[in-house]
Amino acid sequence: MSVMEMSHRGKEFLSIIQKAESDLRHLLEIPPDYSVLFLQGGATTQFAALPLNLCNPEDPVDYVVTGSWGDKAFKEAQKYCNPRVVWSGKAEKYTKVPSFDGFEQTPHAKYLHICANETIHGVEFKDYPVPKNPNGVLIADMSSNFCSKPVDVSKFGVIYAGAQKNVGPSGVTIVIIRKDLIGNARDVTPVMLDYKIHDENSSLYNTPPCFGIYMCGLVFDDLLAQGGLKEVEKKNQRKAKILYDAIDESRGFFRCPVEKSVRSLMNVPFTLEKSELEAEFIKEAAKEKMVQLKGHRSVGGMRASIYNAMPLAGVEKLVAFMKEFQARHA
Repeated sequence: MSVMEMSHRGKEFLSIIQKAESDLRHLLEIPPDYSVLFLQGGATTQFAALPLNLCNPEDPVDYVVTGSWGDKAFKEAQKYCNPRVVWSGKAEKYTKVPSFDGFEQTPHAKYLHICANETIHGVEFKDYPVPKNPNGVLIADMSSNFCSKPVDVSKFGVIYAGAQKNVGPSGVTIVIIRKDLIGNARDVTPVMLDYKIHDENSSLYNTPPCFGIYMCGLVFDDLLAQGGLKEVEKKNQRKAKILYDAIDESRGFFRCPVEKSVRSLMNVPFTLEKSELEAEFIKEAAKEKMVQLKGHRSVGGMRASIYNAMPLAGVEKLVAFMKEFQARHA
C-alpha cells in the first residue's frame, strides 16, 4: 500500500509519523517538555499562529529583522499583537546580525523573534540572543537551516520550520514548542492554527501532509546514519568554506556582501565586480547544468543554495567554473 492510500489514523501511518518524531527528537536532542507538531501552511502561516497562540492583542513582542523573512513575520504580527522592531538591518541591506547588547528589548515582551537564517540575503545567526523579560521566550524561524547543525532546543520557546529546504518536500511545517506555551490560543484563533488542538491529536486532527512526513522520516533516518547533526554540520562547513574562499580569493572579481562572521552555511549570495557579466555567468553555468544561481529579484547578483542535499562535488564543480569564468573575463 502506498503511503498516499493509508488512513492517517491507521496503525500503518501512525508508525510512520511516530518514528519520524522519535528520530527528530534524537537528532535535535529535544527535551521531553517540548511537543513536536507536523503541520501545514508553511512557515508563513506560523507568522500568524505565533501571536494568536502566545499573546493577547495588546501584548508587546520584539522582532530582530535581519532580512526579508524576518520583516514579513513582523508585518504579519502587526495584525494580532503589538510588535516592535528592536533592530533592523535594512539600512545596511541586510548584511549583518547585531551584537545582542546593541538593541534594546521591550522589558515585558512576551517573546523575542528571530529568523535564524535569511535565505535571500545569506545572513545566519551563529549564536542566539536571550530575552530580556525573564518570562519571555525566544522564537526562531529555522526554515532554511533546520537540521543543518546541532541546536540547543532548550534556549527556545518555539522553533518552527518549513521543511522543504533540508528535510523534506514542501507541504510539511514542523513546530517544536515548549509544552507550557500550549493552550493559550485566543477564542478567535482558527482551528488550524491552534497548537493545543494539534498537540492533543498528535498532529492528526485533520489529514496531515502524509507523504511529506514520510519523506521527512526517511531524511531523519539518513541524517542519523551520517553520524547526526555534528557530522552534518562539518560537511556543510566544508562546502561553505571552499565557496566563500573562492569568492574572497578572487581579488574582487566575485564579492559576497555579508559580514564574514554571520555568513550563511546554506545560502551564499555573491556579485560580480563587472555586473554586466552576471547574466552571462548564469547562462554559462546553466550550460554546465548548474541552475537556479540567479539571485533573488530584490537583491540581484547570484545566490548558491547549498543545503544538506547538495554534495561536496556540486560545490567543487561550481568553484571550478567560477575560477575558469574569471580567467576568461578578468
